[in-house]
Amino acid sequence: MNSALLLIDLQNDFCPGGALAVADGDAVISVANQAMAFCRRTGIPVVASLDWHPRHHGSFAVNAGNEVGGAGLLDGLPQVWWPVHCVQDTPGAQLHPRLHYQWIDKKILKGRQPDIDSYSAFFDNGHRGQTELDDWLRALGITHLTVMGLATDYCVKFTVLDALSLGYRTDVLAEGCRGVNLAAGDSRQALEEMRRHGARLVTLDEVMRGV
Repeated sequence: MNSALLLIDLQNDFCPGGALAVADGDAVISVANQAMAFCRRTGIPVVASLDWHPRHHGSFAVNAGNEVGGAGLLDGLPQVWWPVHCVQDTPGAQLHPRLHYQWIDKKILKGRQPDIDSYSAFFDNGHRGQTELDDWLRALGITHLTVMGLATDYCVKFTVLDALSLGYRTDVLAEGCRGVNLAAGDSRQALEEMRRHGARLVTLDEVMRGV
């Protein structure tokens, strides 16, 4: 079975002190580094997604004229209004400084179209366009993904659901995920939804033992 490790949005703006900080978000960095070290030893490729928004992105509350955390429609799709975050080529969009990013084999940029958000590393939120991730994985013959990162209830969840729909056997490294939790329990419910759709929830120890 050909496997890859997929790191979701381990960027400064999603970690403490960032514009859209996830509580305890930086705690996953050490998990990612350990998982990547295992991948280096075993020849497993590592791919990382990055939110990469233009400054005028329509999901930003300030651009939509709405309050952060509210909800509405963006180009006909349901949209949460977010603070300005992960703007292209800004410090907030960079990978966390403690992440051993030299071990990343491929970076996937998402959220670059101003009129649609892109939680998933595979598709935008309307599945109107896709990133190069699926093509890149298939070119390597990858059939199995281990996914971790930020945030559990948004970008991790939608990436995992898309991976499953595309036919990848998909594991979620749960201890390497943290959530936004706009509503209490969102992350727990997201993990359950991923499991219900066919993902397997795994520990770092299981990943490193190849279980």
